[in-house]
Amino acid sequence: MMFGISAGDLAILVVGLACAGAITGVLAGVFGVGGGAVIVPVLYELFRVIGVEESARMPLCVGTSLAIIIPTSIASFRAHRKRGTVDMDILRAWAVPVVIGTILGALAARWAPTAAFKIVFVMVAGVNAARLIGNLNWRLGDDMPKGVMMRAYGFVTGILSALMGIGGGQISTMLMTFHNRPIHQAVSTSAGMGVLISIPGALGYMVAGFDKPGLPPLSIGFVSLIGVVLFAPVSILTAPLGVKLAHALSKRTLEIAFGCFLMLVSLRFVFSLAGY
Repeated sequence: MMFGISAGDLAILVVGLACAGAITGVLAGVFGVGGGAVIVPVLYELFRVIGVEESARMPLCVGTSLAIIIPTSIASFRAHRKRGTVDMDILRAWAVPVVIGTILGALAARWAPTAAFKIVFVMVAGVNAARLIGNLNWRLGDDMPKGVMMRAYGFVTGILSALMGIGGGQISTMLMTFHNRPIHQAVSTSAGMGVLISIPGALGYMVAGFDKPGLPPLSIGFVSLIGVVLFAPVSILTAPLGVKLAHALSKRTLEIAFGCFLMLVSLRFVFSLAGY
């Protein structure tokens, strides 16, 4: 027994997190996401295996995901920025509303039912997947909006990202492509969203989960320190590989790959909501 976890369960946790960390790093680089769409379902299964209570499992996955995303997003963002494809004007416009939305979404985790996290995840990821795979040319405008609407985009992205446990890449990529921005620029800029969302989001989940029952050892609120320590280093190492792959892919190939990735994750949580 170590850290309150049996040796067998700890071994499963270590191997599972290391493998998932490597995959997450690559996906973070390829798709401009913090990796939360992979981290959350992986953590959900691993925490289930070691016996984390259902009532605490999903918010623990989301909070831990946001904490893991911090270094992964920084690594992905820096690699994309070196290639000159990040739109810093968009990140500056979204910075304040994104942080406010993220904090509010994270604090809501203390009272939100488990199903709410899964439903939000499935709805946002599923719609985006259908659009990308079907090559549907949905447009909300010829370019990104200005003023209040632009800030509203940032605020909503922050709230949804905090509830989904992602770095905002799925949502911001979707919004930018809806406004006629190239997929490679959208992916690159969205990598920076992870930096804006993950730090306040993780801190918010720590506060929201304070003194909650059913959490595993070495947790600060809804953030598992074991998960962060084992997952993050591997994902940082593999993120630059994903960035190289993203810029080697064609626009359509990148869209299809991202869409399939989102669809698989959505289906996993649909089965979870159905009790499987």
